[in-house]
Amino acid sequence: MIQIKTGLGIDSHRFSEEVTEGRPFMLGGVQWDEPLSLSGNSDADVVLHALTDAISSITGNTIIGQKADELCNQGIVDSSEYLKLALADLNSFQITHVAIALECLRPKIDPKVQKMRASIAQLLNIGVDCIGITATSGEGLTEFGRGEGIFCKVIVTVVKDSND
Repeated sequence: MIQIKTGLGIDSHRFSEEVTEGRPFMLGGVQWDEPLSLSGNSDADVVLHALTDAISSITGNTIIGQKADELCNQGIVDSSEYLKLALADLNSFQITHVAIALECLRPKIDPKVQKMRASIAQLLNIGVDCIGITATSGEGLTEFGRGEGIFCKVIVTVVKDSND
């Protein structure tokens, strides 16, 4: 029998008034050459945070807000490290698809979509074709669409063949 589960994760961060020295702007595991900084204890990668939360919603083990905060206190601010903790909890489930939707006015997402897909595929050990990324400004109806921050929603689908 095949088990299929779906997880949903969301995250958002406001832009900081000042660019944080020594902390690159990260989105989807990719460093961007943008004069931007998101507020947060970690690298504030909203994509990896939402992805970690989506996996946590499948496993029931909270990473962001519990284990991630402990790692931040130890100086570990790379969001891919939080994602690795969530992935370890999947056990024999395999990720088959990831859908990522961003809402922001800045930066322009399209130029880096392929790099983000490749980065996330490598982190998840799945094919690039299993990852979709979309972005919108939402016509400026929210603070994210007005350029005040970035909002991300992620849906993850996993499967497990119980006959294994």
